[in-house]
Amino acid sequence: MKVLVIGSGAREHALCWKLRQSKHVTELFAAPGSDGISRFAKAVPIAVNEIEKLVTFARENKIDLTVVGPEDPLVAGIVDRFRKKGLRIYGPSESASRLEGSKAFAKDVMRRHAIPTGGFKLYEKAQPALEYLKNCDYPVVIKADGLAAGKGVAICEDYEQAEVAINEAMTKKRFGDAGKRVLIEDFLQGEEISVHAITDGRTILPLCIAQDHKRVGDADTGENTGGMGTYSPLPQVDDALMDQIQDEIIVRSVHAMNRDEVPFKGTMFIGVMLTKQGPRVLEYNVRFGDPEMQTILARLRGDLYEILSATVDGKLDEVEVDWDPHTAVTVVVASGGYPRDYAKGYKIEGLDQDFGRDVMVFHAGTKKDKGEWFTNGGRVLSVTALGTDIADARAKAYAAIEKIKFDKMIYRKDIGWRGMK
Repeated sequence: MKVLVIGSGAREHALCWKLRQSKHVTELFAAPGSDGISRFAKAVPIAVNEIEKLVTFARENKIDLTVVGPEDPLVAGIVDRFRKKGLRIYGPSESASRLEGSKAFAKDVMRRHAIPTGGFKLYEKAQPALEYLKNCDYPVVIKADGLAAGKGVAICEDYEQAEVAINEAMTKKRFGDAGKRVLIEDFLQGEEISVHAITDGRTILPLCIAQDHKRVGDADTGENTGGMGTYSPLPQVDDALMDQIQDEIIVRSVHAMNRDEVPFKGTMFIGVMLTKQGPRVLEYNVRFGDPEMQTILARLRGDLYEILSATVDGKLDEVEVDWDPHTAVTVVVASGGYPRDYAKGYKIEGLDQDFGRDVMVFHAGTKKDKGEWFTNGGRVLSVTALGTDIADARAKAYAAIEKIKFDKMIYRKDIGWRGMK
């Protein structure tokens, strides 16, 4: 089978790594891919938002299955375009992708279908939002309504911080059109986890849960990022709590979309806050998480192609999945200044070596020139390790990172700390 993966980051690198292990995959392509991904898939110089070019490539090369990594092409309707041309593609439709494309849409779905979440207010202009913020209870969470690459969220402790967040989103337009509308949400106190489920609209296959570290600095300090590291499994989440999350959130969410006649087929990735009142939805994503997927795929025992293909064909009930009992830890190595301004082009030393069979290094923002590696993004690498427990997996991941060097290199030193309390 010929498979096309759309995207160029560490998530797509991990997808290609896992798909290449399938007995069904004979040729693997990545668009646009990267120098790191080229070890497993042939790079195709087409950007993720060039949908018509991607359709043409898939038709001309007789691609059997396309797997979409990032959210932008999903929200832009790539799945609808592929299906219209009779092409098999994994992911939700444009309508269903609004769960991530518009936080206001997602909140409306949750409100109408009794899916537990926090309270919120929606504003389309800055001044009314600022008026409300003068007299509300703090802390609050301010979110850009649209896609902001995981950076359009600000936790505000007082009015001064809230004013900065509103002005950045709505006046300075730091997040572009994504910040034309903002949500002001109740601050939910607790521990956040990442819940993934694959569904064909009828059968639901929960994946192993993970926990992301969104703040750029140790001890959850600094700005929100696209994610600085993950680990799985979570010793603090028992079977009873997982059953509650599945019943009250995952199943209700899939059924809600069906009842609204917007069936969801693909990956539903839900940010869940574990509050004293029970689990609450923070947000929906309509694709695999990054860096969550690097951790999840390291633990997946099974043929990823078979899982994704069965989902597209509505036969997910025929697939069985098992999980490696080992713990997986992923640490993101980033460039100094991320998630704001950062420089590119720093030479990376230490990449071309054997880190051991339990360590995988996935490329997020790198480039190879004349045999040498250079930084080419904010998040540069994801280093994933398997171990007997969190401490063992962490030790392996950080030992590998110690062998990698580039100027302005940053990473969190405490990935997995909540699971070790």
